[in-house]
Amino acid sequence: MATEHDFPERYAALNTAELLATARDYDSLTDPAQSALRAEFAKRGLEAPLVEESDAPTSRKLVTLRRYRDLSEAIVARGMLESAGITVYLQDENLVRLDWQVSNFIGGIRLQVEESDGEAGMELLEQPVPESIPFASFGDFEQPTCPRCGSVEITFEGASRAAALAGLYAIGLPLPTGVETWRCESCGARWEDSP
Repeated sequence: MATEHDFPERYAALNTAELLATARDYDSLTDPAQSALRAEFAKRGLEAPLVEESDAPTSRKLVTLRRYRDLSEAIVARGMLESAGITVYLQDENLVRLDWQVSNFIGGIRLQVEESDGEAGMELLEQPVPESIPFASFGDFEQPTCPRCGSVEITFEGASRAAALAGLYAIGLPLPTGVETWRCESCGARWEDSP
């Protein structure tokens, strides 16, 4: 997969005819590729070819990779794919922004990519969560794991607000919220948060 640092090198290796042929597909290039192409034209002293605007809408064959109930999860997945150069569409994103409860009725927010990017997108989404993340100035961040099975697929549930709300309703004073808990997605275990 090409990165934005590869484009200047690639375009510098092309002869003028190949560079002009690449410019004909300018609209289909990513932003970093377009910038590198413009820079190469300027470096060679060439005048960029006129790209004809087409009024005809272009159709895309999109595939749904995942569905997300929560907008925040969908945005994280979109960001990960976009950082790899894959164009992502979140179908029904704005509808869920208006009323988050509608997400359950419509089957969640659909994360879609063009059919040609489907395999690469699924490969990225299925990558496991790393056990540690190195930080240059702070040392390594160790991913929390399930004490029962050791899985990193865990969710922070927070404190239960049910007791606080019940106390507020019954006596007019909120009761303490209780302990903060975690839940393992793999084995279903629950445990209290420890510092």
